[in-house]
Amino acid sequence: MSARELTRVEVLSRVKAGTLSLGSAATLLAVSYRQAKRLARRYQAEGAKGLKHRSAGRASNHARPTADRERALAFVREKYGGPVAVRFGPTLAAEHLASEDDITIHHDTLRRWMLAAGLWSRARQRSPHRQRRERKAHFGELVQLDGSFHLWYEARAPRGCLVTLVDDATSRTVGRLGEEETIWAAATVLRRWIECYGVPHALYTDWKNVYVRTPNAEETATGAVPLTQFGRMCAALDIQIIAASSPQAKGRVERNHGTHQDRLVKKLRRLGIADAAAANAFLDATYLPEHNQRFAVAPASAEDFHRRVPSRTTLDRVFQLEEARVLSNDWVVRYDTRYFQVARQSGHAPARSTVVVRESRDGTIELRYRGRLMQWIAIAPPAKPAPPAVRPPLSSAPHRPARPSADHPWRRDTWAILRERGRSQAIQP
Repeated sequence: MSARELTRVEVLSRVKAGTLSLGSAATLLAVSYRQAKRLARRYQAEGAKGLKHRSAGRASNHARPTADRERALAFVREKYGGPVAVRFGPTLAAEHLASEDDITIHHDTLRRWMLAAGLWSRARQRSPHRQRRERKAHFGELVQLDGSFHLWYEARAPRGCLVTLVDDATSRTVGRLGEEETIWAAATVLRRWIECYGVPHALYTDWKNVYVRTPNAEETATGAVPLTQFGRMCAALDIQIIAASSPQAKGRVERNHGTHQDRLVKKLRRLGIADAAAANAFLDATYLPEHNQRFAVAPASAEDFHRRVPSRTTLDRVFQLEEARVLSNDWVVRYDTRYFQVARQSGHAPARSTVVVRESRDGTIELRYRGRLMQWIAIAPPAKPAPPAVRPPLSSAPHRPARPSADHPWRRDTWAILRERGRSQAIQP
């Protein structure tokens, strides 16, 4: 019985005992006097169970036919069920029933059916550990960046990494699947975000060396800001990088990973995708548009904090690796175990000067001296010097010094030698 029905039993028992008038009972039960009389007669005739609602335990007049229920549960058992780590949740299963099996059913209804059939179990919710930070008010004001290592293709391929950008104000998402969380992986997904929406105001990352690093001794002494290659790219676009001190600080992108690790894995399994190229094509064409349409929210403010999209030439120049190298006296630059012979382009050789080497994602190399593009050709590395000749092994016999001959100066009298030298000089004319 419901709480209201139990209250009616308590009040009407007092009416039956004669300790409470029927008018007062009507006031306590918030019903009319005539309704109180009906309830009292029913209580007199049937007792407490007579106050139970007549529709309790009966099927709803708006209930779906039993055949529809059994058909939907059969598809869930066959295609979307399984162990806890494999089975589809009620919401995702309802989406696929509508798109693949032509069965339209509300996810809450499907959840009740799956619970009754033992195909789903409620997960216990943990008590909150930290208070959630309020969303930023503007689209593009703060974008969270992180990589998620997971068995995205399950046993069909090795573990991969999904690098994701999530807007803090709207939860709008852009992502790319790859092998590792590298500079190029982060730069690729950031460029895709910029091409779609513009240059964001700030990025929220973790403390990986891809994004930020601690200053070295020289930077500490001079007060220079330490920059990684990705940090230099962001600085060129005037994007501020904020490093989070804990995973909970960037909880929006972390929770986004959990959603992808459930929904994306199962969708890739359904399509049999087992490589990054096909997975990224599916992300761009189908998965991310549907994900953003379903989970993105409207920002608190209608103002967009993105700056305009730079030209393609500017983006090509920004998203390059950049390192300074010294030009040797013979106009050769060494970079990443490779050697480049720079062509003479003026009468004055910039030998021992600093040359900037820039490398694009596709491996294209360009050399610049004082901002001017230089011509060069790749040359073979210099031959390594021959190893020294192997000395014969030393004899193990004990060393015995050579004995001087009989006429050796060591065996003759020193004064006799001097007298001989004096006579020889006197004989000379």
